[in-house]
Amino acid sequence: MKTKKSFYLALTLFSLAGQIAWVVENMYFNVFIYKMFHASPSEISLMVSASAVTATVTTLLIGALADKLGKRKIFICAGYILWGISILAFCLLRTDILGKLFPSVLSLSSLGVTLTVVLDCVMTFFGSSANDAAFNAWLTDSTDHSNRGKAEGINAMMPLLAILAVFGGFMGFDLNRENSWTLIFLIIGGVMILLGILGFFLIRDPKIQTEANQNYFKNILYGFRPSVIRAHKKLYLHLISFAIFGISIQIFMPYLILYYTETLHLDNYVLIMAPAVILAAIFTLIWGRVYDKIGFRRGIALPLLLLGVGYAVLIWFTHTVPVFLGSLLMMCGYLAGMAVFGAAIRDETPENRSGMFQGLRIVGQVLIPGLIGPVIGSAVLQNAATVVNDDGTTSFIPNENIFFAALAVATALSLWLLIQFRLGRKKN
Repeated sequence: MKTKKSFYLALTLFSLAGQIAWVVENMYFNVFIYKMFHASPSEISLMVSASAVTATVTTLLIGALADKLGKRKIFICAGYILWGISILAFCLLRTDILGKLFPSVLSLSSLGVTLTVVLDCVMTFFGSSANDAAFNAWLTDSTDHSNRGKAEGINAMMPLLAILAVFGGFMGFDLNRENSWTLIFLIIGGVMILLGILGFFLIRDPKIQTEANQNYFKNILYGFRPSVIRAHKKLYLHLISFAIFGISIQIFMPYLILYYTETLHLDNYVLIMAPAVILAAIFTLIWGRVYDKIGFRRGIALPLLLLGVGYAVLIWFTHTVPVFLGSLLMMCGYLAGMAVFGAAIRDETPENRSGMFQGLRIVGQVLIPGLIGPVIGSAVLQNAATVVNDDGTTSFIPNENIFFAALAVATALSLWLLIQFRLGRKKN
């Protein structure tokens, strides 16, 4: 019983802390370079894409290394500590500091955007090593078919709880002030470092059977071998579907906070979104358990329906109450969909090779969505309205086109899955 309690405690703490860091990166780094350096949609898209590539390459390399060594704990703990240190480095991205370090630079805004993208990739390297590669492999190795849906339900609801924690925590900060961002980075970086230290006492390495004389470089590309693909067709179909799902999410997610604050002028969006986040988290936890009983085919239907309806409401309505309802439905569909896809992929992942397949999972979950989704989002915002800032620069105003495009991709995913299921029935 002690082992079970320690597992769920470690799962909760490391998943939540990791997701808080990812929420700040995925939702607030965009706000950071928008407000501090007046970034354009294309610059935001570049940052998201660069981070996605970094996450994928890192997870492939570290996942295969963790499998070869048969270790998870050291990668998780050391990775979280270095992750925290890299977050602290963002405290240096202030115009007053940059002005002193680079006095001859003509545009501090352009320099700030460039350095943010570079530091984001550094942070992503450590974060993906610790979380995407090691932590997710540890979670797969530590669960089985009897409890994977439950564990994945807990893991999948953490992004919403992280959003709630970040939204609530950010309420006391004026995000137009550099000092606020410095304090934010200090707090989050410090928490990650402390958690990494705690992990040495809390996490237990699962027993992993490693093959003698494994070729590390062959392991990196293991999941891309044609023979492996043929042997695990269902896994790769899930990954393709997950990638399409992620594209839909990444079309609007980089601009969601900006849409609430700059377009709808919902300065109290935190108070509006908090109940939606809590309800969506509860729904995700329940749906993860339902998945254990009904499987992928029936388990994915409701999340996609909720996601699509949520998009439709956000497209057509801009008042507070319908925006709350649309956001609630969208978040329920998003997180429950993440739980279903995550559990289905873990179910199909070969035993003792979970580290090698984490890189493949990141290709579907991060790389493809991160490359395609933001580009679509940037494209549909090309003719968005703009405002003139105090320093004479201009900033774009996101519009409902991001939800139109996201709905189109979600509809395409539903058709893709429907074709799969019908073909599967004919074969059976």
